[in-house]
Amino acid sequence: MEVILKEDVDKLGHRGDVVKVADGYGRNYLLPGKLAIEATAANKNVIAQMKESAVRKSAKEKAGAEELAKQVDAAELVFERKVGDNEHLFGSVTSGDIAHALEAQGFKIDRRKISLDEPLRTLGEFHVPVKLHREVTAHVKVTVKSDAPEELVAAGSDAAAEEGTED
Repeated sequence: MEVILKEDVDKLGHRGDVVKVADGYGRNYLLPGKLAIEATAANKNVIAQMKESAVRKSAKEKAGAEELAKQVDAAELVFERKVGDNEHLFGSVTSGDIAHALEAQGFKIDRRKISLDEPLRTLGEFHVPVKLHREVTAHVKVTVKSDAPEELVAAGSDAAAEEGTED
């Protein structure tokens, strides 16, 4: 049986592909699940038109994502967090925090598009990838610093250095 896939199916094919499957698999799983339609001449023409419109739509989305990527690349985010001994953060900076900060700057980006393997738990400067489109990835500069005034941070590190030398 030949079917046209309406959705990506693991180990079978991608949306719009014409594939040959066992009759039972097609009748009992793909067709009732609205994952595929029968491969008739009329359906093949409809799918060809849908593919063309999808290509045009994807090109338009990619162009928009590239434009947004240029703006996001220029964005810099600064997070101030409480810091304990040895510059250990209380809490962390998550993809949700980054998404909220980007939204405050006027960018509407879903937190799931921010590719942060694990939350940021140390002070410093990070370049976090943001996947805007299948082929377009931007990098936003994220700086995590202490919320304590600079004089106290410097005095605390000087005091810690002096304690180490007294022994």
